[in-house]
Amino acid sequence: MNIDLTNCDREPIHIPGSIQSHGFLIAINRKGEITYHSENVKTYLKDVPDVLLGQHIGTIEPLIGNNEPFNFINQLLSFGKTNGFEQTNPFNTDIHGQAYHLIISDSDDNYLLEFEPARSDSSTDIQRTIGRSISEMLADKNLQNLLNNSAAQVKSVIGYDRVMVYRFAEDGHGEVVAEAKNDELEPWLGLHYPASDIPKQARELYKKNFTRLIADVYTQPSAIITAADNAGSNLDLTNSQLRAVSPIHIQYLKNMEVASSFSISLMYKQELWGLIACHNYTPRFIDFRSRESAKLIGQILSSALEFRQDEENQQVSDKFKNAVDQLSRLMLKDNGIEFALTAHDTSLLDVVDAGGAVLMLENNVIKLGNTPDDEQLKELVTWVKANIIDSLYYTGKLSAIYPAAAKYKDIASGLMVSTLSRELDEYVLWFKPEQLKTVKWAGNPEKNIETDANGNRIISPRNSFEEWSETITATSASWSNEEVKSVIRLRSEIAYALNQKAGAIRLLNEKLKQAYEELDTFSYTISHDLKNPLTAVKSYAQILLRDKNLTPQAIRALERINAGADKMNNMIAEVLDYSRIGRSELVSTEIDTKTLIEDHVRELLLVYEVEPSVVTIKNTPAISGDPVMVSQVFANVISNAIKYSKKTSPQKVIIDATENDREVVYSITDNGLGIDIKQLPRIFELFNRMDNVGDIEGTGVGLAIVKRIIEKHRGKIWVDSELGQGSTFYIAFNKNTAD
Repeated sequence: MNIDLTNCDREPIHIPGSIQSHGFLIAINRKGEITYHSENVKTYLKDVPDVLLGQHIGTIEPLIGNNEPFNFINQLLSFGKTNGFEQTNPFNTDIHGQAYHLIISDSDDNYLLEFEPARSDSSTDIQRTIGRSISEMLADKNLQNLLNNSAAQVKSVIGYDRVMVYRFAEDGHGEVVAEAKNDELEPWLGLHYPASDIPKQARELYKKNFTRLIADVYTQPSAIITAADNAGSNLDLTNSQLRAVSPIHIQYLKNMEVASSFSISLMYKQELWGLIACHNYTPRFIDFRSRESAKLIGQILSSALEFRQDEENQQVSDKFKNAVDQLSRLMLKDNGIEFALTAHDTSLLDVVDAGGAVLMLENNVIKLGNTPDDEQLKELVTWVKANIIDSLYYTGKLSAIYPAAAKYKDIASGLMVSTLSRELDEYVLWFKPEQLKTVKWAGNPEKNIETDANGNRIISPRNSFEEWSETITATSASWSNEEVKSVIRLRSEIAYALNQKAGAIRLLNEKLKQAYEELDTFSYTISHDLKNPLTAVKSYAQILLRDKNLTPQAIRALERINAGADKMNNMIAEVLDYSRIGRSELVSTEIDTKTLIEDHVRELLLVYEVEPSVVTIKNTPAISGDPVMVSQVFANVISNAIKYSKKTSPQKVIIDATENDREVVYSITDNGLGIDIKQLPRIFELFNRMDNVGDIEGTGVGLAIVKRIIEKHRGKIWVDSELGQGSTFYIAFNKNTAD
């Protein structure tokens, strides 16, 4: 494909149609027949038949391994399919008396058989030195020193001319945060590189392949050939070790005068944090075993980074949590909620790291710290009300989307808005000041844009890497995940306090009354106008299924109709449950929570077919409430915890509780899919399902029902979650549930 500024992120680098020529590749289908091979096979295998395509791999096994047992490749495949190919890779073999590594991987309906020399150009034995290097790498607990040590140790192990630790920013651009280099080289520490240098699809591959070697940028790649009738099908080389390199990237390295590169992925919570990027100014080959040893360095450094980062995040999180807890107590203690949030030593300014905050509540406007003036604030809130629909919104570049804010960018380049009531113009706003910074780029990032003969703007690798500085203005420090979680929690606490103290005088009650009446009508419509025709649809589908002359395609269609009818019926039933909660009387009694939870867990373990050891039940203090409603709460939340952590190994669900003189707080923790930070504010909304649930069944009603039940009990529910790390749902039951 032609690569230009409109599609450079879609360059299909996983199907380059060629491999690096320091090894060769053969692809076979599930029957063992050769479907693809690299053009250079004959360079490595003497006496190989002229026509390989369509041949069984067994016909050339003797050319690959003179000393290997009969059918050894099939045996490797069988073992690898059962135990994983990481258990077989690399397989040591010989070709014409030379030691080679055979590396096997999956590619759609094919297996990739890749052959590389079992030797490195480096005289250093990486596998022998790895242990000492890791010990020295981890010798310092300081994060920057850890990165510096890592760069130095990787350089000593693999012997490349320059080794950098390269960290990605949110927008995809990268910065060199640590470096070890030969003395004669110019330092690149602190330089930034635009996102186009390592585009999105390349970053995705680094998440799958933790090492990537480009042995010699000056060699010609070897084309992959296949049969004529298969010519339109490209071989997916996502898992390949020899995958050829994008021509743009090859030219980019040549422009830098780099002859060989090697990279090791650094991961944080299953996302790409950065790379250990190694450059050599002469060609350099590293064998597979040595690359695997280097990968171990990356995995250990990733674990260390995650530990250090989590430690820092936990300290920040604890600080914010303590502030929210203190404000929660003050709101329930003081007569005025605004007084509780703004007049004590702990205030709204302690919930996040902000320079100023504004509380707009019950026709009062209270400002803390540095904020825009009254007129500017009035115009800003008008813009917020017209443009922000989410209950939580934040940006670090306010003037870029609201130009009027440029006048006070020194106060409010960053904005976070928590909407309490759009109808009543009630908000909490936090402001972060402009953070002026100078970014040092490795060459002007815009200089890689050229114009071709037809006038099209195209990507061209930069020729100049001289330092180029850019001053970033009208941008604040980023809002962290810990700050977002803190504000979400505070919003829940404010809503709880308002519901406790506002009573019938708030405008919301009239709106709720109207909503309840509409919901009753809606419920009647569902039960009478939807359920009856739905039953008819299901009945007719079942009648049609009795016809033995139906084609398989028709049967599948009818079965889908049946399944869809069942799903819709379940959704209708859950919506009816949701509407009934508001009209039901609360029958409060003391509940034996231990028995209730154990019964639910026992049933859910059978439903989801998981082992009893998956669920750990700790403290289960009794609570007061409506037994039927409370049972529904625990059934829903525990079911979600088990359901959304099924694909995690080992799966863990922990049910625990703490109590004080005011409330009992239950926590249900899992290590499953987790929830994106941007979706947390909508988690309890009706019909809301997360983007990452895939084909896991659900209607998006359950948590809305749970929240409604808890609110009816004058309790609270909130969630702490990270994508890919699991979730913890907290349910606080007031010890006095009189409604």
